[in-house]
Amino acid sequence: MTTPMIIALAVTVFMIILIMLDKLPFGAPPLLALLLLVVFGVTDIKTAFGGFSNSTIVMLASFMAIIAALQKTSFIVKFKDAIFKMASKGGFAAYVLLILIVMLGCSLFGTGSTAYYVLVIGLLSNLPYSKSLPPSKVLMPAGFAANHPLLPFNTALQYGIVIAVLQSAGAVAEVDLVKFSFVNLALSLGFLAWCLLAYKMMPDHPIAAAQETAADNHQVTLSKNKEIITYICFVVAVVGMILQSTIGDAGYAITGLAVAGLLIFGIMDFNEIRNAISAPIILMSAGVIGIADALGNTGLTNLVGETVAGMLGDNVNPFILIFVFCILTSVLATLTGSTIGTVYVFAPMAIATCLNLGLDPTAAAAAIVISGWCGHFLPIDGMPAMIMGAGDYKIGEFWKFTIPQYFIRLLALTAGAVLIFPMR
Repeated sequence: MTTPMIIALAVTVFMIILIMLDKLPFGAPPLLALLLLVVFGVTDIKTAFGGFSNSTIVMLASFMAIIAALQKTSFIVKFKDAIFKMASKGGFAAYVLLILIVMLGCSLFGTGSTAYYVLVIGLLSNLPYSKSLPPSKVLMPAGFAANHPLLPFNTALQYGIVIAVLQSAGAVAEVDLVKFSFVNLALSLGFLAWCLLAYKMMPDHPIAAAQETAADNHQVTLSKNKEIITYICFVVAVVGMILQSTIGDAGYAITGLAVAGLLIFGIMDFNEIRNAISAPIILMSAGVIGIADALGNTGLTNLVGETVAGMLGDNVNPFILIFVFCILTSVLATLTGSTIGTVYVFAPMAIATCLNLGLDPTAAAAAIVISGWCGHFLPIDGMPAMIMGAGDYKIGEFWKFTIPQYFIRLLALTAGAVLIFPMR
């Protein structure tokens, strides 16, 4: 290993440790790491902070504003009504319907939406106890369902990251958005299958009394016309993402113009939009792109790829290759609490491994990026910690559901990626 490789690796490990210690605000560690890379001469400042002009970041920032606008619509109120009506019916059918409704809602908000899972878990934690469907029986499956879209058309964030990591590893970055959505669907179907199997083993006990959550503060603040405009802006943004593979960066610009529509029609004021597009997740995402680029530019990514390829040999099963990298990515994302950061570090390594083995890396990129949101077997991240606490679950009850869920989802994800994006 060369000196720049060692420095880049040390700075990356330092960044991960800072994230785990949670001593600095979210999004700050990558910025500090970028400055260190520049100071030590590993990269120049333009390259280090190039992530802030990355098309993926522009798209992500735009969607943050659009999601904030959606929270002002009557969709939230209707969603609440649906949740309580389903829970009042009780039984296995209500259990399944609740999970399906949450998964449908996730289709709109997208994977990894903090606002959405807080809303869902907050609502479920306030359900009255009923022997026919105890809240403890449904809160954990339905809570995790907030991370699994049943109709995965809103995959802009993950799709953009797939393109970015393929580009950073020097691979061809032409990925069909519809096919990528089907990879997400394979994961969601694996999750749903486990929920159906887990129904009888879920615990039956009362949970904590109703508590104040962010969901209580959601109110419809838009007129009917403004709601319609908000939905139109959302559709325009999604269409822009779909067209991106055909029209290039203009697709991302269309997403930004959709946000402009929110401002022009008075749905969000400038301060609201500014706060949304400068959210800490934007700083984190832009920062780790620079870290990933630095690792690649020093040759460390290729070195890891060549080393892993040599260890696996020429006859490695592509399924096993992707599955191993998915486990590595999801475990470290869970331990560090930095999903996007971990994905940007390890996905390029897996892609480089595929390239060195003469395999098409698209399946690996798609599966590994998605796997970053598939940890959740330890209650140390936002969603699993909130689920365990709100449901008054003991650690044994928690692991009884989450550990099988973890492996079933990754197996389904890997199988879907390999079938949809053949590697040979």
